[in-house]
Amino acid sequence: MRRGTPVDLLVIGLANPGSEYDGTRHNVGGAAVALLAARSGATLKIEPRQRASLAEIQLGESRVALSIPTTFMNESGAALAGLLDRTGVEDPRHILVVHDELDLEPGRLQLKAGGGIAGHNGLRSIKATLNTDSFLRLRVGVGKPPSPQAGANWVLGRPNRHDAEILAIACEEAADAIELVATQGMERAMASVNVRG
Repeated sequence: MRRGTPVDLLVIGLANPGSEYDGTRHNVGGAAVALLAARSGATLKIEPRQRASLAEIQLGESRVALSIPTTFMNESGAALAGLLDRTGVEDPRHILVVHDELDLEPGRLQLKAGGGIAGHNGLRSIKATLNTDSFLRLRVGVGKPPSPQAGANWVLGRPNRHDAEILAIACEEAADAIELVATQGMERAMASVNVRG
C-alpha cells in the first residue's frame, strides 16, 4: 500500500496476537477482517512500523484498508498513528473498528457511530489515541459471561461448539456489513444490519 490519496475507509479488527488466542470470543473482530481479506483475495501482511497486519482492497468505488493490530487488545491504539499515516485517514468517521461485544447476544451485529466504550479495553485505547469517540464501530455479539467476575475468562476463552458455529456465521455477516459500509455508507448499512436479529 502506498502513501498518497487517502483510503475511503480504514477498518480495524480487534484481536490479541498469538495462536493461543485464535478462536476466542475476544478475537472475533480480527477474524471478521481476516475473512473479508481472504474473500477479496488480499493478503494481510505484517507491517512492523504500523504495528499491524495490513491489506488494501477495492469495494465498489471505495478503497478500503483492512488492518488487525499486532499489539495486545488493550494497546490497540498504539497501532493507530502508523495506520493513519500510512492510509492518509484523518476523519475518525472514516475509521470502522470491529470488536466483540458482551452486551449483544452471540452472533448479533450492531453498527454504530460514536458512543461509549462499555468497558472494552481495545476501544478505550483507540479512543485515547484519537482523543475522540466519534469513530464507527461494528459490534459483534459474544454474549454475557455467567457472572460479571468471569468477564476476562469469558472473552479470552473459546466458545462451545454451538456458540462457535454462531460466531463463525457472525464473522461472515460482519464481513458483509463492512462491505455495506464501504459501498452504501454508514446510514444505509445501519438500516440494514441493525434490524436483523
